[in-house]
Amino acid sequence: MGTAETTSGSVTAGWARREREPGTPPRVLIVGGGMSGLSTGCYSRMSGARTLVLEKHVLPGGCCTAWSREGYVFDYTIEWLTGSGRNNDAARVWRELGALDGKTVTDFEFFNRIVDENGREVVFYNDPDRLEAHLLEVSPQDARPIRGFCRDLRGFVRLNHYPFLTPPVLRTPQERLRAAREILPGFRLMWRTATTSMEDFAARFQDPLLRRALPNVFFQDHEVFPVLPYLFNLASAHHRNAGFPQGGSLGLARSVAGRYTSLGGEIAYRARVTRVLVEGGRAVGVELRDGRRLFGEHVVCACDGVTVLKTLLGGEHTSPTLDALFERLLHRPEVVYPGVVSAFVGFEGDLPPGTPHSTTYLLPGHEAARLPSCSQNSLVVQLRSRYADGFAPPGRSVIHCTYFSDYGYWKELRTTDRRAYRARKAAVADFVRALLDDRYPGLGARIELVDVATPVTTERYTGNRHGSILGWKSFTEADDLLSRLVNKDRMGIPGLAGLTLAGQWFGGGGLILAASSGRFATQFLCRDLGLRFRAWESEGGEPWHPGKWGDLPRLDAWDERWAETR
Repeated sequence: MGTAETTSGSVTAGWARREREPGTPPRVLIVGGGMSGLSTGCYSRMSGARTLVLEKHVLPGGCCTAWSREGYVFDYTIEWLTGSGRNNDAARVWRELGALDGKTVTDFEFFNRIVDENGREVVFYNDPDRLEAHLLEVSPQDARPIRGFCRDLRGFVRLNHYPFLTPPVLRTPQERLRAAREILPGFRLMWRTATTSMEDFAARFQDPLLRRALPNVFFQDHEVFPVLPYLFNLASAHHRNAGFPQGGSLGLARSVAGRYTSLGGEIAYRARVTRVLVEGGRAVGVELRDGRRLFGEHVVCACDGVTVLKTLLGGEHTSPTLDALFERLLHRPEVVYPGVVSAFVGFEGDLPPGTPHSTTYLLPGHEAARLPSCSQNSLVVQLRSRYADGFAPPGRSVIHCTYFSDYGYWKELRTTDRRAYRARKAAVADFVRALLDDRYPGLGARIELVDVATPVTTERYTGNRHGSILGWKSFTEADDLLSRLVNKDRMGIPGLAGLTLAGQWFGGGGLILAASSGRFATQFLCRDLGLRFRAWESEGGEPWHPGKWGDLPRLDAWDERWAETR
């Protein structure tokens, strides 16, 4: 079967037939061309199914995307990629999906730098010895908790465990034994750090900078996180398994989409699904916005959870697990990741060679009050030109500034007063200009443009509920429900055959979880269709180059010039 990328109006033959032709492989319809949908497509093709990914946008990747303006490329999602190296399950998933084919990976010596209002700073190095020496220099009086934290980091460095290949309920006895051998030596360490909140741990420090900085290792405070994920990701970075791949977010999506079509998978863009067709308690196909019906032996919904349950299934099919997630937890802010405001800054020249690639600036209250709907009195500044080539025209650079923000604030503005919405975006741009000029004197005069995206922008272009890029927060009540959805309900809905759920709303947020949810989904659907699950690593391809991004969209017509006509 040849490769196929089409629009919804030119879907290849064979999908309009209610019954598949004798002797042909079972057909799998996949709703959503984000990372989980593309992953499901790749693994389903490797396992022998015929597949069609239906994506409403003009690009693959969902939130794993980028856009352009005046020669700059604004990379939206990836800050680090778990599994960017080798010799672990996460890396195996990416290499099976062809995500890193022909690419170099940038690895940094530290995760993040945090700077307070007085200019004091702390750097979170990936190497435990270097981190310990630096933290002791910053705050000798906190020697005991510093040494404890770095001792635990060395423990995680020795573990290096990534269980992303097979859902627990489908693991063979040999796979369970292997997992036990990897986990048991560090079980006490993982249990202890998983039950100690970072907030409580940080409170043990006397130095006010360290107390505030520790929760911001991952750029902003994730609030409900325990200590474990901080140690896990620092250890991953130490092993060069948390780097930044050439091509960035959209580059990752393009590579996986290329792997999918090279396997013979079909993908249709501008193909908005409005309904899953159900007959006799089984999903049998989908209906598109233009009224056409496509049929298959299995349907995978790899898109926004509420859209699946309320729109595609019309509210007629659910389960106690799904009700708990989407009726009880969805509106609790402590369980769902907030939206993000992004300000991309293009400027002439560069910053000095020693400038850190990532810094979180802790803002005084009066300064943060000028930043519209700033949730945590902080702003993350990433020099994206240091992450990979191609994000800026020759002789220029690009910075990505982000902060957590309330979706409701931006949604109400855009709904009730579009002019005020644009004015708040202009205020973000003005704030970022002023802050960068203050922290990097002279930079303000070299800034050529600032492009601002809000949580509403994310929702409009990706369909993700409330613009949440990561969905459910880890280490909350949602974790147990997602585990039940995978291991008890097998990523489906009891009473509805022929349908599987995948993606961040059904398997957890983050790119590696999205990709592995596609692997899990395929293992379950193979059992439904009588196929043997198969997977192998991509053989690679030509070196990555910017032409592989393809045509890049420009998300909004609005730009800073609007501010000049206010």
